[in-house]
Amino acid sequence: MSVLQRFEKRLEGLVEGAFAKVFKGVVHPVEILNAMQREAEAHKAILAGGRTLVPNRYVIDLSPYDHSRLAPYAAALAQELAQSQAEFIGEQSWTVYGDVIVEIERGEGLDTGMFRVTAEVYSGDPQAAPPPDHGQPAGYPPMEQPMGHPSGPPDAPPPGGARNVRLISSDGRTYPLAIGSTVIGRGDQATLRLPDVGISRRHARLDFDGAQVLLTDLGSTNGTMVNGQRVSSMALNPGDMIQIGTTTLTFRVDG
Repeated sequence: MSVLQRFEKRLEGLVEGAFAKVFKGVVHPVEILNAMQREAEAHKAILAGGRTLVPNRYVIDLSPYDHSRLAPYAAALAQELAQSQAEFIGEQSWTVYGDVIVEIERGEGLDTGMFRVTAEVYSGDPQAAPPPDHGQPAGYPPMEQPMGHPSGPPDAPPPGGARNVRLISSDGRTYPLAIGSTVIGRGDQATLRLPDVGISRRHARLDFDGAQVLLTDLGSTNGTMVNGQRVSSMALNPGDMIQIGTTTLTFRVDG
């Protein structure tokens, strides 16, 4: 069974038998996956050692109508697209940096049935550099350098005697918080960027004065939860569980 056939099969389960009805008259997810595969093919870059690097982050812009129709399935659809694209890349024996990420956005100005796919290499770590034999291919768009991942040992003593505070994701990633404001979101203006389609571009802000961290929701679409309760603003305590989109972050304090 091909990648596309497996993808269609999973989609049928995703919409619980309403497959034809849900996708009738809107852009079909299989078309999107086809376009993602073409983007990967078009952006191949040969690395030292003969390996082939392709993008691992795909942003899908849908027309306003298609986006509204598919909104209830957006998060699950993005996950299925990412899984199928990862399978396709694996079958081609291509290389990516990190996980395959898919984000579904509303594309203003696009007609119904039209969509746009933007692909890029996404390292997920501002300090990360390609391995020694992974020289940046000539003519390939520069790797995005988003903030939000630790730049040093997570338990390094903070400057000025401030408390060492950090967020820990459910997959074990650690995000130390510096004194000042940290914006969590998906957009370019976020300090801590997370690849979660349920998170707004500027979702929430953390203000750290060296002793206390204040969490403030920035008018996000899906809201911010702390220990299961929706909040607009609150001071965090050690062990608090922050839920934004499908991402859970645990607040930790050392010292």
